[in-house]
Amino acid sequence: MELAHSLLLNEEALAQITEAKRPVFIFEWLRFLDKVLVAANKTDVKEKQKKLVEQLTGLISSSPGPPTRKLLAKNLAALYSIGDTFTVFQTLDKCNDIIKNKDDTAAYLPTKLAAVACVGAFYEKMGRMLGSSFPETVNNLLKSLKSAESQGRSEILMSLQKVLNGLGGAAASCHRDIYKNARSLLTDRSMAVRCAVAKCLLELQNEAVFMWTAELENVATLCFKALENSNYGVRVAVSKLLGTVMATALIPKQATVMRQNVKRATLEEVLELMATGFLRGGSGFLKSGGEMLKVGGSVNREVRVGVTQAYVVFVTTLGGQWLERNFATFLSHVLDLVSHPRATQTHVEAVYSRRCVSFILRATVGSLLGEKAQIAAAKDICQAIGKQMKAVEAVVNDTNGENKSGAADVAASQHVMVCALQELGSLVQSLNATASPLIQEPSIGLLETVTSVLLHPSMAARLAAAWCLRCVAVALPFQLTPFLDRCAERLNNLKTSPEAVSGYSFAMAALLGGVHQYPLGIPHAKGKVISIAEDLLRTAAQNSRLSLQRTQAGWLLLGALMTLGPSVVRYHLPKMLLLWRNVFPRSLKELEAEKARGDSFTWQVTLEGRAGALCAMRSFVAHCPELLTEDVIRKLMTPIECAMTMMSHIPSVIKAHGAHLKASAAMVRLRLYDILALLPPKTYEGSFNALLRELVAEFTLTDNSANTTTSLLRSLCHYDDSVLLGSWLQETDHKSIEDQLQPNSASGSGALEHDPSSIYLRIPAGEAVPGPLPLGVSVIDASVALFGVVFPHVSYKHRLQMLDHFAECVKQAKGVRQQAVQLNIFTAVLSALKGLAENKSTLGPEEVRKSALTLVMGALDNPNPILRCAAGEALGRMAQVVGEATFIARMAQFSFDKLKSARDVVSRTGHSLALGCLHRYVGGIGSGQHLKTSVSILLALAQDGTSPEVQTWSLHSLALIVDSSGPMYRGYVEPTLSLVLTLLLTVPPSHTEVHQCLGRCLGAIITTVGPELQGNGATISTIRSSCLVGCAITQDHSDSLVQAAAISCLQQLHMFAPRHVNLSSLVPSLCVHLCSSHLLLRRAAVACLRQLAQREAAEVCEYAMSLAKNAGDKENSVNITETGLEGVLFGMLDRETDRKLCSDIHDTLGHMLSSLAVEKLSHWLMLCKDVLAASSGKCIGTNQMRSDEMDDDTMFTTLGEEDKSKPSVAPRWATRVFAADCLCRIIMLCENANKAHFDLAMARSAKLRNPKNDLLVLHLSDLIRMAFMAATDHSNQLRMAGLQALEDIIKKFASVPEPEFPGHVILEQYQANVGAALRPAFSQDTPSDITAKACQVCSTWIGSEVVSDLNDLRRVHNLLVSSLDKVQAGKKGSSSQLYRESATTMEKLAVLKAWAEEAETKPKRAIKNTDDEEEDFGTVDELPPDSLITLVQPELPILSRLWLAALKDYALLTLPAEFASQLPPDGGAFYTPETIDTARLHYRNSWAPILHAVALWLNSAGFNASESPEEAAAAMPNSQKRASSIMLNQAPGTPPTTKSLPEINKDRMHLILGVSIQFLCSPRPEEPVEHVTSCLQALHTLLDSPCARIHIAEDQLLGVELLSVLHRLLLTWDPPSVQLLVTGVVQQIVRAAQDYLQEKRNTLNEDDIKEKETCLVLGEGGESGGLVPGKSLVFAAMELLMFILVRHMPHLSPKMSDSPSHVSAKPQLSEESARLVAATVTILSDLPSLCSPAGCMTILPTILFLITRVLKETAVKSVDNQVSPPVSATLQAIKTIVTLPMAKTEETHKQWTSLIRSTLASVLEYSQPEGTKSILDEVSMLTAIALFLWSASTEIIGVQSLQNGCINRFKNALNSCDPWVQAKCYQLLLSVFQHTNRALSTPYIHSLAPIMVEKLKAVEGNRLISNTELLAVQEGIKVLETLVALGEEQNRVQLLALLVPTLISYLLNENAFASASTISKDLHEFALQNLMHIGPLYPHAFKTVMGAAPELKIRLETAVRASQASKAKAAARQPPPTIHSVPTIKLKTSFF
Repeated sequence: MELAHSLLLNEEALAQITEAKRPVFIFEWLRFLDKVLVAANKTDVKEKQKKLVEQLTGLISSSPGPPTRKLLAKNLAALYSIGDTFTVFQTLDKCNDIIKNKDDTAAYLPTKLAAVACVGAFYEKMGRMLGSSFPETVNNLLKSLKSAESQGRSEILMSLQKVLNGLGGAAASCHRDIYKNARSLLTDRSMAVRCAVAKCLLELQNEAVFMWTAELENVATLCFKALENSNYGVRVAVSKLLGTVMATALIPKQATVMRQNVKRATLEEVLELMATGFLRGGSGFLKSGGEMLKVGGSVNREVRVGVTQAYVVFVTTLGGQWLERNFATFLSHVLDLVSHPRATQTHVEAVYSRRCVSFILRATVGSLLGEKAQIAAAKDICQAIGKQMKAVEAVVNDTNGENKSGAADVAASQHVMVCALQELGSLVQSLNATASPLIQEPSIGLLETVTSVLLHPSMAARLAAAWCLRCVAVALPFQLTPFLDRCAERLNNLKTSPEAVSGYSFAMAALLGGVHQYPLGIPHAKGKVISIAEDLLRTAAQNSRLSLQRTQAGWLLLGALMTLGPSVVRYHLPKMLLLWRNVFPRSLKELEAEKARGDSFTWQVTLEGRAGALCAMRSFVAHCPELLTEDVIRKLMTPIECAMTMMSHIPSVIKAHGAHLKASAAMVRLRLYDILALLPPKTYEGSFNALLRELVAEFTLTDNSANTTTSLLRSLCHYDDSVLLGSWLQETDHKSIEDQLQPNSASGSGALEHDPSSIYLRIPAGEAVPGPLPLGVSVIDASVALFGVVFPHVSYKHRLQMLDHFAECVKQAKGVRQQAVQLNIFTAVLSALKGLAENKSTLGPEEVRKSALTLVMGALDNPNPILRCAAGEALGRMAQVVGEATFIARMAQFSFDKLKSARDVVSRTGHSLALGCLHRYVGGIGSGQHLKTSVSILLALAQDGTSPEVQTWSLHSLALIVDSSGPMYRGYVEPTLSLVLTLLLTVPPSHTEVHQCLGRCLGAIITTVGPELQGNGATISTIRSSCLVGCAITQDHSDSLVQAAAISCLQQLHMFAPRHVNLSSLVPSLCVHLCSSHLLLRRAAVACLRQLAQREAAEVCEYAMSLAKNAGDKENSVNITETGLEGVLFGMLDRETDRKLCSDIHDTLGHMLSSLAVEKLSHWLMLCKDVLAASSGKCIGTNQMRSDEMDDDTMFTTLGEEDKSKPSVAPRWATRVFAADCLCRIIMLCENANKAHFDLAMARSAKLRNPKNDLLVLHLSDLIRMAFMAATDHSNQLRMAGLQALEDIIKKFASVPEPEFPGHVILEQYQANVGAALRPAFSQDTPSDITAKACQVCSTWIGSEVVSDLNDLRRVHNLLVSSLDKVQAGKKGSSSQLYRESATTMEKLAVLKAWAEEAETKPKRAIKNTDDEEEDFGTVDELPPDSLITLVQPELPILSRLWLAALKDYALLTLPAEFASQLPPDGGAFYTPETIDTARLHYRNSWAPILHAVALWLNSAGFNASESPEEAAAAMPNSQKRASSIMLNQAPGTPPTTKSLPEINKDRMHLILGVSIQFLCSPRPEEPVEHVTSCLQALHTLLDSPCARIHIAEDQLLGVELLSVLHRLLLTWDPPSVQLLVTGVVQQIVRAAQDYLQEKRNTLNEDDIKEKETCLVLGEGGESGGLVPGKSLVFAAMELLMFILVRHMPHLSPKMSDSPSHVSAKPQLSEESARLVAATVTILSDLPSLCSPAGCMTILPTILFLITRVLKETAVKSVDNQVSPPVSATLQAIKTIVTLPMAKTEETHKQWTSLIRSTLASVLEYSQPEGTKSILDEVSMLTAIALFLWSASTEIIGVQSLQNGCINRFKNALNSCDPWVQAKCYQLLLSVFQHTNRALSTPYIHSLAPIMVEKLKAVEGNRLISNTELLAVQEGIKVLETLVALGEEQNRVQLLALLVPTLISYLLNENAFASASTISKDLHEFALQNLMHIGPLYPHAFKTVMGAAPELKIRLETAVRASQASKAKAAARQPPPTIHSVPTIKLKTSFF
């Protein structure tokens, strides 16, 4: 293939390859040439042009295939337009000669076609350059057109179209000739030719004025004729022609009109012409006028469907603005169509006409008009309905019969009503909440108008009105409840009118059915429908005029009630069961008696009633599966069994009373089958025989003279077989009208009146309006479905009987009837086989299989393709169910033999499909041995060029086999691929099915080869390039389905070998397809883009933009502007309705957003903003910011002038919601990307460095604006999205400072916007979910501390105050009863939660100010810490009560199911018992903040606030009085007894602790971490208050329980924040226990001073010292604390350190871990105080071990000598423990002593410096030692080894080179020396004092450098002074003799003083002061010392004099007094 890539064709290479591969080689060269010519250098091309032309023209006569000729022509034309044009006329003549050639053989045909294609391409490319030669060419083409066969005709017509296109108006002289020759071909046999003519004429009408003036009627007639017997492609092409011609006739194109003065047609004329087609159908034009007007003769359906499409084309061509202006005219015209008697000859025809008209309206109004115009259109429709209804009322009220034709008018008006009401409903539903102006404007009177139709005499109109009301209610939920009430009231008032009973009950049923679409639901009380229904059923018998309607209405309402689900139905179930039981006779005797009496009318009512009852049952079973207990099913079975028995008696009743009962009887059967299909078959096993008899009779048409067929066959066949079934029409935009042309009975004639119950059932996905099929078809469908359910449970004997019976039935029937019976039987068999497969059961023994096989094999050569398809499918399913190799082999062999011998198309197609289906259902492994034979046979069949049908079926089967064989197929890939390529290059493009199957095969092969495609081996390269060539051919095909297949092939290729798929050509072609008129193609394009965007979003967007730049080309009609592909996709969201397509568009945009939004921030924000800012009339994409770069107009109007009249529709609400979601995603993506996005200062500097840097914070005003626009929109969904965005923005930007105003944040300037966005959400009529969301945003805003001014905060705060009033108002509020009670619950809880969060926020700042001294919060305009409290304070009394009530509710709701009986019978404070399930969710979301707030309140004031029930009752609304009496635990009747304050408090405590423990036991992993932290904070706060402490300490088990729950919590939740909070709570519990114990001990001490011992035994451990796990608080606490310690310091656990994996390197603890460890140690040291002495001895070893180990691990020297929290905590702990009073009892003394000694020994051991360790913090270790010496002196005295150790440590410290250590050492020694116990201090003095004196003496020589050194000296001197003081009188002189000289040596002489450093001066001053201090203290000794050393005396005196002199001087100058600098560093923790 590589050899084909050269400018000239490589002829040597071509000669060397085999004949078969040459066409592929040539095609590959042409493909290369096509790309190269455009890009190549012109001179290169000109050099080689001659040779190239020779090669290309040579190819014309080498009989090229269709794709080759297309490319060849394109290249030749391109070559001439790039190079010289000298020889173009020669080439043209050559082509013309070939065309003239008379050779008509098949071999010469490809050459001719190639010549024709070349001619077309020349004219298209060069147009007027070839001007003079065109008449000859055209005549030549037209001549050969007459004699050509179908392929030639299509090709010639396509060329003519290109000639016309290229020449434009210049070809005017030939226009008439072309028109005359072409028009006769519009009714050609070949569909491809009809399509080609339509396209050619479409091109012609651009310039040929006569077509839309003089010839207009003829063109219309021609089109109608062309539509007869047409296929889908023809209908699309012809309708496009017809619609465009009509539009041009009405509004001609400017240019042509200026050339000739043209008489324009009027709108009436044009519409009249189209109507003739719609009403009359095709060929009746030549009959005489009289005959035409007769009503006889049916309308041709194909013509009607085609004209329907033409209407849509007509309006679309004229554009949205035209439609807006002329809507009223257009509407009345379209509605007249459906009231015309010709359109409504039979009921099915009438339904078809209605569907067509609805389609026209939906396709025009729904997609061309923007939201404002749609509202206007809805008004017009309303008026039309009103006008019709007035006319109807006139007729109905006209009793004298003056108006004879009235009845017919009324009948016709029903269809008008249905169309108008359906469109109105669809409009309102698509507008959603944006439609509110329609309802609120009284002048329109939409509701009155629609409701008036509920009284229309025709049922269809009443149902349509009910449906319309349901749409309105779903769109505007606040209307739902008022509607229901209004209907109930009217139904009550108009009980006597049959229409009213029927109409209003329809409306109520429809409304109830719509409730599930709306999350807020309806008030539970609306379940009172049941009483209305009962009433109707009860009174049905009273008045025979009304019995039928009342019976139907009653059951319809009950059925609708069931859709509300179990929570409502649960209450009415007993009553329902009773009603159901009473409808049916109780026994056979009653049944017999019934038959004997009654006339035909009572029977009709009875049957209707029973059908209704069964229908309500079915609704119950479908919607309340949770209530279906064994017992209920048993009770249901009684009436059902009775109904089954009754069925067998009905035929005799019908015989007796007339055939008009048949319909009612059929309805009963339908309902019965429906409900049985939903129940488990086991429940009605006993009735199988009778039931199966009925079912089989039903679908084999035994008692049915009509040949009705089921509609289920297509859905039971495999989706992939759509190619054979043509069911891909289901996937087009025209599905709803194309259904009418399907062959099965009444296909596509679904209408509400066929089954009124569908008004309340869920709509099947993908349908806009429910359309149940006519009763006859529905019953058969239901019987087939039920057969499939029952069959797997039937005995083999019966299966055999039935299968034999089927064969017999088929034999008996003849002709058309046989087809019908066979279709039904096959559908039933497929249904049964499917049921067997799903139940994993088998078909049965040999004879059953045989019978089934005979039945199926017989149909494989049935002429009806649908039956063949079904037979193949059944064969596959049988193989799957039997699952035996021999059986499969037999079946395969049978088909092999057939295929080898058969020559007829039918059996070849049937059996080839059979092979495919076998493989599909058995899979590659099961059918592996037949693979080779199957493939070889199918490959042979696929080459049968004579029959496209055989090719299609065999290729389809081949694709199935490739798919199912997977890797086993690898060996056959090459031959299959080469066949596929050969066929692609040779099969005529008009055989689109063959091409579709080739595309499928190609895709299957790509999947089979899979990831191997990335390889570089020779074979793989060949396979890959073949696949790419195949994709290229299919991509270029004219049929949309083939193109869709090509796209999915490329998508597969891209998945496996992304490098080899050329995106630069793929992406632009996908973009072009986005505008395709074919849904499947759009779907494929978007699905492919979605996959590409996932990997390479940036490239995709770039290539799409390149398309916008070359927008000048005519072919690219895609409207990509500077918003790029993203803009186009956003635009598509407004137009597309297909679910799958929209979800793929959402995903594609999502992928693009994730990968590009951060880099191209402004672009994406701009996009979202454009969409959100969409007010109607503003067109997206024309914000001409970049128009200066591209002044070329083509940017904006790529479609040329026609498009200027159609601005795109402003984005609809759903798209805007998506844009708002995108906004939130952009914020999230930026958060993960870069911190600078949320820091204004950083962002600005980044922008300065590089202007391209785009950061989110710079767009903040845009973000706020977008959120504001969304939050204040009409649409509720958009408001929710906007509020969510606002909340995200506040959360993310709350802490971003404003660099220009320090102390402020950037959000402050937007507070007005935030307030304004929130305010509307608190208005009275806002739905609860929006108010709830807004409350959340309020609390986020207040809590974010953005606003520092109280008055500003009040704005938002007042919104919460107003909503609190609403909560208090209880049930009186207006909006409270529009929705389900749980909606009110949601709103109220949201309000309480917001208040709770506000109450929590407050202390934040206050706490910060006390805790963290480092952080400076003292900016000037900060709020005083408690000012926010002042906002909450006034509301606290009310709030606290409501909060407690909510918590109480939550506690009750979280009880396990088995305590359900304990729930209060009439609900809680905020929920009603009916809505418990939904309420639970709302409580779950809001309890945590409320709990915290209650704890804060109780802590600050609550425990003293008792409320007497009277006050409580007074402040509560009525609904809550009930609840409050429950809260105080009395029966509502008893007078409330006042509880004492302690009791109330105890209840509150239990409530809070209960809720917390219940939650903390097992928080679900998806629970937000905020709930856990809130809960822990609440506990912490609560335990701050003394009342709570006593409570928890009194009941020790409570504490233990709480501790073990916290321990569990730690095991599952990791965040350090949670662990810190847990330690806080543990500390509170331990402290509480300590206080309590202390209190007890004190009282004991006061009581009995004699019995000292008992006092000490108090505490855990008693006298024995044993602790019981599970009961001991201490044990529980230790367990938990140990867990935390080991989590953060794993090496504490001996298990860890011994394990081999243990690494010795110990990482530094993080700051959070350090705080945790410190907290843990502190609590540990508190534990001994909870124990008795014996208990202490039990736990102390562990505690001391842990503490000393922590000290060892954490005492590490830091740079600034800071002491880390864990170290100070351990030191504090040592002190606490060593000074324990308990230890001093006699019993434990010995143990205690040894404990203390060993602990000290450990400390000493740890404080030995090790080489490996990071530098030890000696100071901390010394402090620890000193603590022992100081506090535990008695235990340590005289233990020599310890004493030596301690002394050594001190010596080391004194000799340390670090002055800080020295200073600290001196301080500690001071404390040791001063110890009262001389025995302790003496040895230390003796050994350490001399060293000190030496150190201090040594100072004088070298001067001090730092303050720290100075400090050390000062501390040392202090110790010496102390020693002097301690010494006895007689030793004092010696001691002073050491001290005084040292001090004097520090003094400076006068000369030195001036130049000395400040530190030396400080030392000098210090020494001088000390000396002056000592002198007077010990005058005698001082003198002695001074006398002994005169030189000292002199120094001292001079120093004193100098000092006095300087003081005098200073006094003279009077400087401000200097304060002596204190040493700067203090040890934070003072231990002494």
